[in-house]
Amino acid sequence: MSEPGRQAMTGREHAMQVYRRADRLYTEAEVEAALDRMAGRITAALEDQDPILLCVMLGGVVPTGKLLARLGFPLQLNYVHATRYGSATRGGKLRWVARPQDDLEGRNVLLIDDILDEGHTLAAIHESCRELGAARVQSAVLVEKRHTRKADYVADFIGLEVEDRYVFGYGMDYKGYLRNAPGIYAVADDG
Repeated sequence: MSEPGRQAMTGREHAMQVYRRADRLYTEAEVEAALDRMAGRITAALEDQDPILLCVMLGGVVPTGKLLARLGFPLQLNYVHATRYGSATRGGKLRWVARPQDDLEGRNVLLIDDILDEGHTLAAIHESCRELGAARVQSAVLVEKRHTRKADYVADFIGLEVEDRYVFGYGMDYKGYLRNAPGIYAVADDG
């Protein structure tokens, strides 16, 4: 119970506490090197395909921005927004905020997201793009989480792997905060 007149910790204060206690899994330099490798593989696969890249909001913002500067071929960019997390730390039912707005008929689509955890969100977005007529849909994720709870969804381009912990940084958040952390961090086991 809190003392009378004492305010509860704000979301920002809690996020800072989590950040200070977190375990750094990858440094900024290691993440940037992974993005370089991903960009090389994406370029080799898509540079002559006239692709449309769909940033999966909100987590895909940082990986998409970082990859765009590394892809030296003509492409189009737009976004989709579907979430199972919101500001929670566990996934729930998929909620669409914005479906693909471009005409995807006959197009090669690359979905870019921050993390492939269980795969339900990316699988649903992938299916939606196919229903809208995309000729081919591929996905790129900065991080894939290692565990056995995955849906039948495999990303085509993966930057890094992490153990089965709650991670944040480079687009991934902790309760709406810390997407901008300079590296990839895991919430401390006791936090």
